[in-house]
Amino acid sequence: MPSVNLTHLDELWFQVSGTHCNLTCDHCFISCSPHNRSFGYLSLSDVQSSIAQATQEGVREFYFTGGEPFLNPEMVDILCWTLQHGPATVLTNGTVLKEEWLAKLQEAERQSRYSLEFRLSIDGFSPETNDPIRGDGTFHRAMAGVSLLCEFGFLPIITATRVWDEESDLEVLTQFKTVLKAHGYSRPRIKLLPTLQIGAEENRTRGYLQHEVVTDTMLSDFDQHNLVCSHSRIVTDRGVHVCPILIESPDSNLGQSISESLVPFEINHGACYTCYQYGSICTNASSGNTLSTTEPTVNPPDTARDDGDT
Repeated sequence: MPSVNLTHLDELWFQVSGTHCNLTCDHCFISCSPHNRSFGYLSLSDVQSSIAQATQEGVREFYFTGGEPFLNPEMVDILCWTLQHGPATVLTNGTVLKEEWLAKLQEAERQSRYSLEFRLSIDGFSPETNDPIRGDGTFHRAMAGVSLLCEFGFLPIITATRVWDEESDLEVLTQFKTVLKAHGYSRPRIKLLPTLQIGAEENRTRGYLQHEVVTDTMLSDFDQHNLVCSHSRIVTDRGVHVCPILIESPDSNLGQSISESLVPFEINHGACYTCYQYGSICTNASSGNTLSTTEPTVNPPDTARDDGDT
């Protein structure tokens, strides 16, 4: 099996709420839920220690995920502290946000030289398309979260997992933009993600097929920086893992410290095949005006930003 070297630690991730989430989404690749505590919370001191280690390796930005990060009672303090050390992105479903939290984060970003990004997950442009995947009532709660973020000056990246036919991408994006504008988001940023055939999604549809693996031949003349494992690691309460997608795979745990994790990794999982096809699906997409196609390898995850009529 081919292996990938960590060329530089660009991003450090934190599984900050473990696998604890207020939702139980049918396609979650880690099967997070209100009852899944297989991974636990990280504390502010945990994050501080890891960032201190990562700073020595030249880390450039930080990502916080779960579960639902804002179930962690220290989440706001964690983000405020992190903004003193680098750009931060938090991945949320947007359903538990509070005005007082956003006011504090708005002020922390104002005083920082770094930016705070929100990635907010919605998987349909209506209750009829979103709620069968994410749960009854989640569409309206998530859209309320979008409106609240916009009210405080945050422009969230809306991430939508492609649970529809690929041929419908343009129609879905158009519908998303219309709905988001109606909720006060005048120039929405939308990132389309592929499904990962593990966790709950394996039960909803299927797992990876035998041929869906990355081979040495496929990596020939391939820019490995498109693979998240070449420039990222993720901290959990169990140790430092290779990437946010594979934390439930035992071989993804590379050690207890950042320095121990800076080793090559054999990309022998089906999810590695998806990462190979679509690029670094976990990191923030660069802003773009058009919807990318989904050809393997050379195209990153689909991203669209509404720049008005241009």
